[in-house]
Amino acid sequence: MEGYGLTETSPVCTVNADNSSGLLKIGTVGKAITDVEIAFAADGEIKIKGPNVMLGYYKDPEKTDEVLKEGWFYTGDIGELDSEGFLKITDRKKELFKTSGGKYVAPQLLENAMKASRFIDQIMVVGENRKFPAALIVPNVEVLREWCRRHKVEVTLKEDIIANKQVQDRVWRDVEKLNTEFAQWEKIKKISLLEKEFSIEGGDLTPTMKLKRKPILLKYSSLIEELYA
Repeated sequence: MEGYGLTETSPVCTVNADNSSGLLKIGTVGKAITDVEIAFAADGEIKIKGPNVMLGYYKDPEKTDEVLKEGWFYTGDIGELDSEGFLKITDRKKELFKTSGGKYVAPQLLENAMKASRFIDQIMVVGENRKFPAALIVPNVEVLREWCRRHKVEVTLKEDIIANKQVQDRVWRDVEKLNTEFAQWEKIKKISLLEKEFSIEGGDLTPTMKLKRKPILLKYSSLIEELYA
């Protein structure tokens, strides 16, 4: 039963109960528990108020003032309440980026949607201060190899598979299909397939397997520039 909270909120804010109670909704982190209030800042950041919220960080008033304002704890997470009061987490505030057109994009939301494709193993969406989002994609090479075999595409080496135009077009078709649930400014307009997977050893992932976005942006800066050339 999925829920949501932070250490600073002791830690539960919302939770899905068992389905017989009518308080379970897949794809959400549930409804607020007793005495917990949920609100949102102008940029969509989740704010929490309740007896579970901490008094402050030990001997760190400056950091405390950053997150506690007028009784509300600013979580650093972006989310929304649906019409039934269930909370959805869409991204981390620090990972939101703004396009050159001034629209905010939540990359994790796009990335999670794109992983519904069996051809996509890992993905990072880019596009800060650009005209549109694009994506660096680590494809599932074994799935692509099988696809090539069935469609008489005569490539077997990993680098040849990834460089093949038919393969790239096939991955792009999935991206286009999964794009449909997003607003025009959020849609991924270009992709680049990577040979090397994101890894902890390569400096691309944290120990908890989260993307280290700045190092990846630096590592693939020339490739990203080509996407927007």
